[in-house]
Amino acid sequence: MDVESCRSYVDELYSSDFQKCMDAIICLKNAVIGSNKQKGNVIAQGVVNRLMQLLQDSSLPIELRSEAAVTLGSLAKGTESHVKQLIDVGLAPLILNCILTSSEPKLIDICLRCARSLFVHPHAPIDLIYSEKQIIPHLLGLAMQSIPNQICVTTILGASCKTPDNQAYLCDQGAIYTLAALLCSQHDSVLMPTLGCIANMSYQNANVSSIIAIASFGGKSVPDLLVHLMARDRSSEMQLSSAKCLTYLHRAGAIAAEDPKILYKTLPCLVVLCKKERPCQQRIAAAETIAYLTEVNTELQRLASISNQLIPTLASMLHCPPEANNNNSVVHDPRVSANMKQAAFRAFASLGANDEDIRKRIIETERLMDEVVSGLEDSDENVRVSAVRCLHSLSRSVQQLRTTFLDHSVWKPLMALLQGASEDVLSVASSTLCNLLLEFSPAKEPILESGAVDLLCSLTHRANPALRLNGIWALMNMAFQAEQKIKLQILNTLGTDQIFRLLSDSEVNVLMKTLGLLRNLLSTKPHIDHIMSLHGMEIMQAVTLILDGNHCPEVKEQALCILGNIGDGESAKDYIMSNDDMLKKLQDYMSHSNVKLQIAAIFCISNLVWKDESGSAERQAKLRDMGVVKILQQLSMTSDSILFDKVKLVMTQFSEA
Repeated sequence: MDVESCRSYVDELYSSDFQKCMDAIICLKNAVIGSNKQKGNVIAQGVVNRLMQLLQDSSLPIELRSEAAVTLGSLAKGTESHVKQLIDVGLAPLILNCILTSSEPKLIDICLRCARSLFVHPHAPIDLIYSEKQIIPHLLGLAMQSIPNQICVTTILGASCKTPDNQAYLCDQGAIYTLAALLCSQHDSVLMPTLGCIANMSYQNANVSSIIAIASFGGKSVPDLLVHLMARDRSSEMQLSSAKCLTYLHRAGAIAAEDPKILYKTLPCLVVLCKKERPCQQRIAAAETIAYLTEVNTELQRLASISNQLIPTLASMLHCPPEANNNNSVVHDPRVSANMKQAAFRAFASLGANDEDIRKRIIETERLMDEVVSGLEDSDENVRVSAVRCLHSLSRSVQQLRTTFLDHSVWKPLMALLQGASEDVLSVASSTLCNLLLEFSPAKEPILESGAVDLLCSLTHRANPALRLNGIWALMNMAFQAEQKIKLQILNTLGTDQIFRLLSDSEVNVLMKTLGLLRNLLSTKPHIDHIMSLHGMEIMQAVTLILDGNHCPEVKEQALCILGNIGDGESAKDYIMSNDDMLKKLQDYMSHSNVKLQIAAIFCISNLVWKDESGSAERQAKLRDMGVVKILQQLSMTSDSILFDKVKLVMTQFSEA
């Protein structure tokens, strides 16, 4: 029966006659079961509010309220749009209130099923779960009463656990111990949402994960229970969910990488789940979990790379064939294909993050670099981001920068990618560009010719600190041992005003790379003298700004090294020697408590007094009169071998003058 044929029943929903109202609800219930079209019609006719009124009226018979709840629950199993409309009219708080206040088990069960459908929606009002102190304890208590309740409660709590505060609150309310007990359930329908909830609670939360790792039930710890659920006789979905939980516990620091549960259970399980015979969605999830598991640990990267042909298995995901559906007809979903590529690129990025041999094996995999270059031009932004992350990881290889990267001209799609890209793409792509601009990279020259200076200088103006850092870092690499015309291009495009802004940046890494850029610009005597003749006053002001500022020793060391480079010029030396205030600063840093600052200051003094250079006698005399030699004599008693050698060298220059 469709809704249109029982329009009179809609009117009778508002009847005060119990039986007429009951018949109307049953009519609607039967009409909407299994039909999204009819669900949409009922919602459009505006009867949801009436059903809600009936549900919350405790004076009505429980049978009527239960039928209203069943109908609302059926509507909540409709499309995402249907559920969003139910959420918008306030069904979620009403359902939660019924769960909290009702004493009727049947009504509570119905409302729990409805709540489960509501709270898995992306726009679910999850804050409601945490709005009153009694809600979560009440839900945890209900979970102990029946298997359907366990399914609903774990699903609701898992879907509602999205922030560190949510994780901590669930932990404080004892959810972990309930979940530990449910891990011993004999029902997969209970185990799967339980695993999902544990995964969400442990993700990137060290405190909660440490508690999960020591929680136990029946004499077995949660990690041991998770390992048990990864056994081969379990469904592949359960193995994957269990492996994900252990992965999150490891990454949160609760389980060491060397633990056999990670090395010999979790990692091998995930590798097997990436195999070609597995369903695409499963392979995607397994590869993404491998990427996260191995992202920061060199030993896990090494072990994964040699495990069960993982590298060729991941490579096969980059050109995954169509998949057969339930009717054995071949289907091709572009979204699935994109997700496969995205997951494979992420896994390759993690595997190749640290080890040169692994990077070499990845790059030498047939068609791999072609797929990476193709991924940079993919229409799907997520694929582009993952491909460039993979490229960034592989670009750490000096050998590959000189060979494979040159052969594939990867800089071309990379530069194209940087034009008008989103911040996510821009951040990773500019990081990769930093590596391609290293002095030994053959791609450096063509990248320069394609307008990289303007692009990188523009990045230093961005609000995103990561983009500013990548922009200045790449410019620093570009300036290393560069021709004078390139250095001047960088300096003129960036501008001294922007350099000062970057030297005042709140991000210390941006500041450090800006100082590194100045060091690289001020190298090679002719370059030093020419650049100082153009911008000497501004550069000296910049150095003074750092030396007088409240900065850490590492930052001030860079500023002193810039002074040392200036002192290596011929005419540039005068910018220091004519500045008595700067000379006094050098003296002070020679006597500093930090050895690295002392060494950097003496490096500058050494360049100023070098005896073979014109005017050295006059410079030595001035510094001697200022008391520099006396300080050097005092420092000759140092126990630091590096400082002693630097002092000895400078003293030799003075003594032979």
